[in-house]
Amino acid sequence: MNFLTRREFLKAALLIAGGNFLSGCGNPKIEDEKINDIEINYLRQMITNDPSTSRTIIFQSDDILRKPAVEIDDKIFYAEEKFFTDDDHINNQYSVKIENLEAGKNYRYRIVDENHCGDWHELKTSDGKNFKAIIFPDSQCADYNVWKKVAETAFEKNPDVAFFINMGDLVDNGEDWTQWRSWFDGAKNFLDKIICVPILGNHECYNRQWKVREPFAYLNYFQLPRYYSFDFGDIHFAILDSQWSELEDVGGDGKNFILEQKNWLRKDISSTQKKRKIILIHKDVLQYRINGRPNRLEGFSDVGEEFMPLFDELNIDIVFTGHLHTYRDRGHIFDFKHDSRGPLYILTGIAGDVRYPNLWIDHALDVVTAPQPEVDNYLTLEFSNEKIIVKCFLSDGTEIDKAEI
Repeated sequence: MNFLTRREFLKAALLIAGGNFLSGCGNPKIEDEKINDIEINYLRQMITNDPSTSRTIIFQSDDILRKPAVEIDDKIFYAEEKFFTDDDHINNQYSVKIENLEAGKNYRYRIVDENHCGDWHELKTSDGKNFKAIIFPDSQCADYNVWKKVAETAFEKNPDVAFFINMGDLVDNGEDWTQWRSWFDGAKNFLDKIICVPILGNHECYNRQWKVREPFAYLNYFQLPRYYSFDFGDIHFAILDSQWSELEDVGGDGKNFILEQKNWLRKDISSTQKKRKIILIHKDVLQYRINGRPNRLEGFSDVGEEFMPLFDELNIDIVFTGHLHTYRDRGHIFDFKHDSRGPLYILTGIAGDVRYPNLWIDHALDVVTAPQPEVDNYLTLEFSNEKIIVKCFLSDGTEIDKAEI
């Protein structure tokens, strides 16, 4: 005798009743009996320009889903197929833009399709008040268990964060799909409920042969422009793209790309009503001397020379950078000198295992340097009562720096 499984019995009962799983999953009478076998990978909440009222949900599946959607607050938002192939690997990816949410509200959402329901996940919209975020420096690794440990420790110690930032070079090789899988695996315990704010780094622009290419995987996985902005609470965040030399390597116009971003940033900052303004950009603004290379002088990088005067002009409050895999607090800089009128500059450090021991010689503008030799770290950014507090922690939770605005 052949017996029906519990899932098969419920499915048959719903079909006999003339229902379908999309409506059946949401029926409170059978909530405890819902069909809960949908296979979803790398479910993530992505930043939008206004996370108080909207969210982008992206997810993948090994199977081709029929009528995939996000169910939230008894409403259904159907997903678009965003399939792509890179590194000979097919990604069955789906994307949903959810709008008209209520600010400051706690929601539950889940992935559904024509025949299945997934687990419930948290979604919290910004209330425009106080908040905390985590900032992860470059997370590229040889062994992504290091990234996983740093990320999980940061979230265990800061369970109340609203979003996290990754400062570029998320992976070591932008074409290698196994590295992207490892990055997502390291973050999977919080990607479904904490907003992800990625920044494009130069390593996202490499192919398997370590030649420069367009950041194809990065742009597809996150569905964001190369540079963009968003508001959270009373802070306006602007994300810039420092990869103009990589753009030139694939035939682009680096000088025009810089000008394009400058014009965009002026317009973007002038249009915001937020009291505080923060810049996030991968490559650093300073140039360091390097041990064993006496011809390399201390000074400013092309990023610094191009953008620091503009940051002064626009009254930016904080500039966060990455790329050099070392933590440095430079204090406030204006007109290329220490001056309280300028932004606070923070070089964020490293959240992976690619380290440069004894490489950099301290810069005259460095105020705080992480203990040497460098180890993994992460930062928190808190906004409360119109004050911004930035703290830097080693991967074991030891606080090594604190700055306030």
